[in-house]
Amino acid sequence: MHRRIIVPGALGAASLMLAIPASAAAHSPGAPGIGDPYYPAYGNGGYDVSHYDLRLKYQPATDRLEGTATILARTTEDLSRFNLDFLLDVGEVRVNGAKASFTTSGEQELEITPKKPLDKGSPLTVVVRYSGVPSSKQAFGFTSWHRTPDGGIAANEPEAAAWWFPSNDHPLDKATYDVSVQVPDDTQAISNGTLQSTSSRLGWTRWNWRSDQPQATYLATLAVGRFDLTTGTTEGGIPVVNAYSRDLGANDGAARASVERTGEVADWLSEYFGPYPFNALGGYVPNTTTGYALETQTRPFYSPRQFANGSNVSVVVHELAHQWYGDLVSVRGWKDIWINEGFARYAQWLWSEHEGEGTAQELADYTYASHPADDAFWTVKPGDPGPENQFDGAVYDRGALAVQVLRNEIGDDAFFTVLKGWPAKYAHGNASVADFQRYAEEVSGKPLAALFDTWLFQPSKPDAPAEGARSLSKAPAVPVQPRSWRKIAATNDVHAH
Repeated sequence: MHRRIIVPGALGAASLMLAIPASAAAHSPGAPGIGDPYYPAYGNGGYDVSHYDLRLKYQPATDRLEGTATILARTTEDLSRFNLDFLLDVGEVRVNGAKASFTTSGEQELEITPKKPLDKGSPLTVVVRYSGVPSSKQAFGFTSWHRTPDGGIAANEPEAAAWWFPSNDHPLDKATYDVSVQVPDDTQAISNGTLQSTSSRLGWTRWNWRSDQPQATYLATLAVGRFDLTTGTTEGGIPVVNAYSRDLGANDGAARASVERTGEVADWLSEYFGPYPFNALGGYVPNTTTGYALETQTRPFYSPRQFANGSNVSVVVHELAHQWYGDLVSVRGWKDIWINEGFARYAQWLWSEHEGEGTAQELADYTYASHPADDAFWTVKPGDPGPENQFDGAVYDRGALAVQVLRNEIGDDAFFTVLKGWPAKYAHGNASVADFQRYAEEVSGKPLAALFDTWLFQPSKPDAPAEGARSLSKAPAVPVQPRSWRKIAATNDVHAH
């Protein structure tokens, strides 16, 4: 806030200026958005979070959530005020131990004014006490909290955090997490990372989960309900915890037959992408009517509908590939979604090869031939699809097609070096499509600007490459549909929400 004060006479003005400390005059409010053009209101400016400690109590019968969030951060500019993204009702906010004033604005902004201005580079501890019914809250016309017959779930992309904890809600600000949730006995609380402990008292059980590697806010998840839990380890020794709603009905067997192969799939993906990047693994299938799946870090969310036609390991491959492409290395901005979805879909093509159900080249040929030049499929630009097309099927299929074209252009040796080297180069950070192009050029020694522009940024069907033993031009006019096509196509709505 800027307030104009008129003081008669030069002496009065000079006296007033001397009365205002220079440091206080330099402080200003942090931005209400982090600067992403797709979602201007998402995230916030002025600070960087290092850790979220969430201590929650949830009552499935009423969908009431009570919580205390302790947020550890550091300021990145001189702040008079800062925002968190949040939707529930706030009772108290403290900043560095002192009560702070707060108000709300916009769709999901919690504006916090500390008692004293905050200098750039200062440690920041924010405590927010809150409560509410998440399913009653909407932002931008929708909800990311899914009510189930036995509880509730927070899982969505590009946002879900605001329905259950206050945060800097953008992938640019990753942090570690402790999530402690008290729920009625015979009810389970599932979250990311490793299960540290459980304890029961007076009809309530507290579940304590820890994610000790950086995690984007949309990749944090909470699921409360009646689940069966299975545990195990991968061949590499990573602990696996899977959870299945006790009310999956006819989908139960297919869901388990798919998700129970999580450890096997993660070990297989490690051959292509490098060592599995986290210290926990698993998946969960709640009794929800949503149709999509989501790569929530270390413990992907799967809708029962993914298994309505039988087991589908391909969707597990997709979400686990995201643990490298999307979770370990996250988008710099949401326009860079191709790095997530193009490579997760391509992992499904590699799995098809592994299962003998069609090679990646055969899938590329079929994808290319299946969409005539006037198909709207080609108007979507995977390298910058726009927020309205961020999860369009073309981002997945045209995105994977671009990956295969890159493979043909630079050759298998360089291509698989890129696949494995990229997650290592940007581990626990963020990167853009432009960063990926530069990295692929560096590894391959080839100029790739024209290829990337043609296959990722032009709103038209590219001509098939003219040369190369595995080029699209060598494919039959009407390629035979690979056997894996239907299973892969069944995952086309994994993020359609």
